[in-house]
Amino acid sequence: MTAAQSVTAGLLVIGDEILSGRTKDVNIGATAEFCTDLGIELKEVRVVSDETDEIVDAVNALRSRYTYVFTTGGIGPTHDDITADAVAKAFGVALPINAQAREMLESRWRQTGTEVNEARLRMARIPEGADLIVNSVSAAPGFRIGNVHVMAGVPIIMRAMLEALAPTLQGGKRVLSATIRAAVGEGTVGGPLGELQAQYPDVKMGSYPQMGKDRVMTELVLRSSDPARLEEAAAAVRAMVAEAHARAGITPPEE
Repeated sequence: MTAAQSVTAGLLVIGDEILSGRTKDVNIGATAEFCTDLGIELKEVRVVSDETDEIVDAVNALRSRYTYVFTTGGIGPTHDDITADAVAKAFGVALPINAQAREMLESRWRQTGTEVNEARLRMARIPEGADLIVNSVSAAPGFRIGNVHVMAGVPIIMRAMLEALAPTLQGGKRVLSATIRAAVGEGTVGGPLGELQAQYPDVKMGSYPQMGKDRVMTELVLRSSDPARLEEAAAAVRAMVAEAHARAGITPPEE
């Protein structure tokens, strides 16, 4: 894979508590920011329940489609923490107690006076052939098997695992962006923006309505990994917006 090639990712969020609304997910945003910083394009996010077959199907679908897959949730000590089981099933491998993971956990438990029991040792079960992802917060590791990276659902731990992963991931070209503010509604700029998108297919263009204090506003966001093409497209969009303002007799807003 060269730096010029697109590097993509899919995110799988696992947990009944997310789907019920009891827990508000923040890991999607954190993963999106992490991927953007590394030049990885997060293409898809799925949320599934704590059901083995649902997780297996989602893991297999995502890992065949994207460069990297990240999962969050379901690797704790309770009976419904079944992500490791499901990932092992997806890859067709066993799920034994991993000696290195067990030592990491028991070392922390000795420090905290925590009892070693069967439930806690569930967190040391790692699919055969997987590498550990270090957890600097609570010691219980995540793991990487193939292109799938399995992490905790607790946000502070998940972020720590992402940081541990960063040096092992190959990013693509950084995606740059330009934002142009229009003091008109989407309906006014929608047609011309579509024409410009056709002229610049390598520059992604999006429109996002905003509620201004006293008038309708639309933010036009352009994204590309090619600085020259981005600036060329942005100049064309700015000219289109200026024309729309002139027709409407509107003073342009500050960008």
